[in-house]
This record gives sequence, structure tokens and C-alpha cells, in this order.
Amino acid sequence: MLTKLLRRTTALALLLAAPFAFAQDPAPTAPTKDADPALWVVKDADTTIYLFGTVHLLKPGLSWFDEAVKKAFDESGELVTELGSPPDPATVQPLMMKYGVSMTGPSLTEKLPEAKRAAFAKALADFGLPQNVIDRFDPWLAGTQLSMLALVKAGYDPKSGVEEALHGAAAAAKKPISGLETIEQQFGFFDSLSEPAQMLVLTEAVDKLDSAAAEFDKLVGEWAEGDAEGLAVMMNVGLRSSPELSKVLLADRNARWADWIKTRLDKPGVVFLAVGAGHLAGSDSVQAMLAKRSVKSERIAY
Repeated sequence: MLTKLLRRTTALALLLAAPFAFAQDPAPTAPTKDADPALWVVKDADTTIYLFGTVHLLKPGLSWFDEAVKKAFDESGELVTELGSPPDPATVQPLMMKYGVSMTGPSLTEKLPEAKRAAFAKALADFGLPQNVIDRFDPWLAGTQLSMLALVKAGYDPKSGVEEALHGAAAAAKKPISGLETIEQQFGFFDSLSEPAQMLVLTEAVDKLDSAAAEFDKLVGEWAEGDAEGLAVMMNVGLRSSPELSKVLLADRNARWADWIKTRLDKPGVVFLAVGAGHLAGSDSVQAMLAKRSVKSERIAY
């Protein structure tokens, strides 16, 4: 059961772009290590859409933007990611207040089960976070922030993430960049969760802070090896025990993205579509949703 809880927490990092992590010092450079993440393609007579799974935070030194991935990107006339170009922090802050902060009512500590309160307070102290501020956070926001900070502390860096490199390359090549969702929509997904589901995000994050980095190491290792089946197992174990989280964060979004892809096939061109790797793995993956819509996807061997 503990492994399932941990995997659900780390799985969230493959599902949402999470551009709202607290600022951290840059991670040190590291020796380059080769990675060959999975790549798929959907095409018809005049349209090609590459499907690439991303990891939003990586440790420096992992070389993945080469070989077939770079070739597909270079061939593409546009880049589509979950959020498009990174949102302006000045825009994110009021949205965070709207969807993730409650200035009235019981504090977050008061909402927590009594048995979890001491561990929550310790986690905040360890990260140097003011409890009186975090106590006004909704459970989903506090939980995702604690999980993200645990990964950053272990050396994972949003600036080394896949989207950062893709956005930079697209901007340099003057490729159009667009998004499947907005940051407000992503905040809204969490805000729409029931109180028990939000509290689950928080309590699992608190319980597994010491183990999150090691589990995420395994997950990134499978991504780097192109092991889509291994990622699917981790996603299934991590989310299936919470049907609400699985539906809101994974299945419903994948279905909408499959509709977008099917519609985009009506317009000629080559598109590089990059979304969290968890969306391209498992029985509710984007590819599975495409198959239900009679759209074939094919993995590119390299």
C-alpha cells in the first residue's frame, strides 16, 4: 500500500506542468547521460503529429533532445505543449489565490487528520515554509508544492525539464507555440476535486517526502529508457486506487486531447505535440483514446 501511495504522488509530476513551484537555486551541472524516451506518430495523407512524453523536472545532464526526437522536432512546423509558452508569474499568482487559497474557514492544519498534523508542521519547517501562510492553502496546493520541493531538493530542476528545452528551441527556430490547456484550467482541475481527494494529495505527500525522490528516480529512468510499459505500470498503480484523481487528471484530459488530435488531422502540416509522459502510457493513454476514435498511432523505433 505504501508503494501505491508514493507512486500516486510522483505520478502527479508526469500529469501536470506545475509551473507554480517555489523558486530554488539552480542545480549544479552534471555529466551528460544518454536517454532515448519514447516517441509516437499519428499521420494521414497531409498531416503528421508527433507525440512525445515529457518530464517536467529533470536533473541536469540527461541528453534526450537528439536522434529521432530532434529529427521529429526539426521537421515540425509548430510546437504544442500542455500550456504553450510558460505563463507570466504575474498572471499565475492571482489564479493561485483564486483556486488554491482559502482566506476564511478552518485552517489547513485543522482540516488535517490529527495524526498527520505533527508531520505536516515538520515538513513545513524543514522547507522553511511559514505555517501561517501555508495554512490558508487548499490541500491540493500544499500537497503538490511539498512534493515538488522534495524533488527540487533532490536535484530535480524545472529549468532542466523537457518543456524548457522545447520552448527554447521553438523560440529560436521561430516555430509557433500553443497549448492544449491554460494554467487556469490546470488549477481548476485540482480545485474541482472533492475535499477527500484533495486531502489525499496532501497526506500522501507528507507521508512520503523522504521517499519521493528515489521513486521519481525510477520513474525518470523508465522514461529515459523508453519503457512505456514500465511507466504504464507505475501510473496504473499510482492512480487507479483513486478513481477520482485518475478520471480528472488523466482520463478526461486524454480524451479531450485525442479529440484535438483527430480534429487537427484535418489541417495539413507537421506538429510536435509534447505532454506529460504519464498521458502516453496505460489503458487510458492518449493513444488508447485515439484508437477509440479510429485514429492509429505508431511508435517510432530508434
